[in-house]
Amino acid sequence: MTKDQKLNHISTYFENPADFISELKSFYHDDPDKQKIFDEFSENTVSNFFFPFGISPNFVIDGKVYHVPMVIEESSVVAAASKSAKFWSDKGGFHTEIISTTKIGQVHFIWHGNIEKLRTLMPDLKDRMIERTSSITANMIERGGGIVDIELVDMTDKIDGYYQLKATFETVDSMGANFINSCLEEFAAELREFFSESPYFKEEERVCEVIMSILSNYTPDCVVKTWVECDIDQLEGIDEDLSGEQFAWKFEKAVQIATVDVHRATTHNKGIFNGIDAIALATGNDFRAIEACGHTYAARDGQYRSLTEVTVENGKFRYTLTVPLALGTVGGLTTLHPLAKKSLELLGNPGATELMRISATVGLANNFGAIKSLVTKGIQKGHMKMHLLNILNQLGATEDEKEKAKVHFEEEKVSYNAVATLIENLRSPSKTEKAVYAGK
Repeated sequence: MTKDQKLNHISTYFENPADFISELKSFYHDDPDKQKIFDEFSENTVSNFFFPFGISPNFVIDGKVYHVPMVIEESSVVAAASKSAKFWSDKGGFHTEIISTTKIGQVHFIWHGNIEKLRTLMPDLKDRMIERTSSITANMIERGGGIVDIELVDMTDKIDGYYQLKATFETVDSMGANFINSCLEEFAAELREFFSESPYFKEEERVCEVIMSILSNYTPDCVVKTWVECDIDQLEGIDEDLSGEQFAWKFEKAVQIATVDVHRATTHNKGIFNGIDAIALATGNDFRAIEACGHTYAARDGQYRSLTEVTVENGKFRYTLTVPLALGTVGGLTTLHPLAKKSLELLGNPGATELMRISATVGLANNFGAIKSLVTKGIQKGHMKMHLLNILNQLGATEDEKEKAKVHFEEEKVSYNAVATLIENLRSPSKTEKAVYAGK
């Protein structure tokens, strides 16, 4: 079907098909060429789905100031990141360290033969695979990347005859999925030929059934660390009811709870990915892969735990996030999406490792802001204030009503019912309420 045919077909599921079509077309890009790019990102596209493109300013990361683009529908995430950036900006800012950057791909195969014989022949097989993929890896090697290693993994204790070729890659500034998968498929073809042609195998050992060749989104060796630190007395004033030492103690306990309790750990880590995902979307990266990897890493010792850790000792407060992040700044949507390109330009056109540093930092900033709220005044006060405009828009409030509501809820708790009652009273006030709104 053409795009219009798709729209017409789907519109039959709506009470007013013409309104549905008109609504979807209202989100088309004014520039037909750009709209064509958006249409070709995916399949069966019928419109664009808008998300807010926000900025979290003045992040000091390793002594450099960034204005960070964030694509997310929840305003409190951008607000929390911005507030944390401001809080830490005069305390040394955020510090980062790239621990490693390699990624993993696997060829999964079933083979019944002498494993010691195969181990002996692995150096030869590895050389053949590297030679076979030389045309694929040439450009990557020029940029400083390529195939790092290929190893044989025996998994026959889990599944009869099951082995892996586990390959490690350096993909420099690209996320590298297509590069890795292309190499792996050539590895698989070479593996089949190796078994069928080698004179060292018996007839019954020549059968190799490749099950699949695919990268892994679990990248425990593509890891970045980010942290903040200050003297405990610099935490004075965070909350009028807590001293700096009391705040640090409560904060430490909150993180310890997220380390031992899986229910709390899930929400704790979700707060980290609020920030990381928002940057991934803004820069055209794969937030689903990032999430899957991060949550797997959080459970690497057998229990799902906090991705952060805190130390409070010798008068110092230090809060650290260690997280795997496989990001790219070239190729894919990072190159094709107009706003992804602008996001990267705003960040100074970083390479992949710099984007890892930035993304992890914003994740830590969001998490710090959430924990700070939870151990002081609670999360709902600030969270619901951020949602005030959403509620007002749901109620169809006028600009005048919005301004009055903002004033009213400066000191009042925000809830849907409270906002609805205020709007109702503004539209049909009693004599007493009229006097209040008139300032009498």
